[in-house]
Amino acid sequence: MTIADQVTGSTIADAAGAKPRAAASAITLPAIGERELRLDLFRGLALWLIFIDHLPTSLLTWFTIRNYGFSDATEIFIFISGYTAAFVYGRAMLESGFVIATARILRRVWQIYVAHVFLFTIFLAEISYVATSFENPLYTEEMGIMDFLKQPDVTIVQALLLRFRPVNMDVLPLYIVLMLALPLILWSMKWKPDVTLGLSVALYVVTWEYDLYFSAYPNGFWAFNPLAWQLLFVFGAWCALGGARRMSRILASPVTMWIAVAYLVAAFYVTLTWYVPQLGHLMPKRIEQWMYPIDKTDLDVLRFTHFVALAALTVRFLPRDWPGLRSRWLRPLILCGQHSLEIFCLGVFLAFAGHFILAEVSGGPAMHALISLSGILIMWGVAWVISWYKRVADKSGAKTKNAVGNADLAGGG
Repeated sequence: MTIADQVTGSTIADAAGAKPRAAASAITLPAIGERELRLDLFRGLALWLIFIDHLPTSLLTWFTIRNYGFSDATEIFIFISGYTAAFVYGRAMLESGFVIATARILRRVWQIYVAHVFLFTIFLAEISYVATSFENPLYTEEMGIMDFLKQPDVTIVQALLLRFRPVNMDVLPLYIVLMLALPLILWSMKWKPDVTLGLSVALYVVTWEYDLYFSAYPNGFWAFNPLAWQLLFVFGAWCALGGARRMSRILASPVTMWIAVAYLVAAFYVTLTWYVPQLGHLMPKRIEQWMYPIDKTDLDVLRFTHFVALAALTVRFLPRDWPGLRSRWLRPLILCGQHSLEIFCLGVFLAFAGHFILAEVSGGPAMHALISLSGILIMWGVAWVISWYKRVADKSGAKTKNAVGNADLAGGG
């Protein structure tokens, strides 16, 4: 297996079984086959990390990747979303045309939008109940729902327009907007994938240069600016549609590996200075002035390159056929990754429940570890139940299993 096969998830056998495509198309797709477990693994890992990061800071949060570099679980999630969305709907566009593919994408957008509205309602009820029952209005302020309680009629409308969101509910609106742009992205990539990626980079640069953003209600802007984060989404789509294969020689180069290692080590040192200020005097002031602030809202270039360095090393040392992917120890992560929409929504709900318990009962490291472990076990259990249901109870699921092998929050179905 080559580095290209590791990146794209394709094999010689896949290529042999692939359907012929129109010669005019500039994109390539691996044939439908066995599910890409690496995507599920890291999607599940991102879900667990997001859940832990949404809890109050404690000893366990030091195990999440945001403490060791510039990027965090959000970058993993958005990249894989772009990759799998392009994999699923790029094939639909090649085989069924633009109109059919767009219809399928819009259907998935609607499903995610409904999930977001449902989560918003449940989350709002959860916060309001806790704040009222324990006579602690700080919960409503801390979770960002004070405006809802003051003007529920206006706030509900703004929430339906994705302009009002409580704390920790920013990822799904970002993904909805990116998915709405997916038909145009795929149509452009069908003919000129490299030009499409170039246009994405240009939009990213213009966003930074002219401070473009999506406004939020009642004031401010989106926590994740879609005009900037689209770069990571489009990059994932570009990799899925043949870009990763074209980069295979670069990824296989030892020079690339050592550059990635050096960058990750440097990023780790910088993050250490945040927690050990005594190390800061070793960093040149000019570098500090150039580097800070490392903005998450607009996807700082240091965050993007940090994720790319992590991805390059992961692809190099974790091949598609790694036996560990079949290990029962990784099964919980993979199961959660295979049902990411449901598990993400559950994680948001559990994060506030954990926050409440830690605030009202005990905030010690033992309780924090118990809450984190319990939340992860609940997420795993729900993912197992959903998987069982789709495998056993939902007879129609078997008929479409092969067609949507990587479909979920990031793909569709």
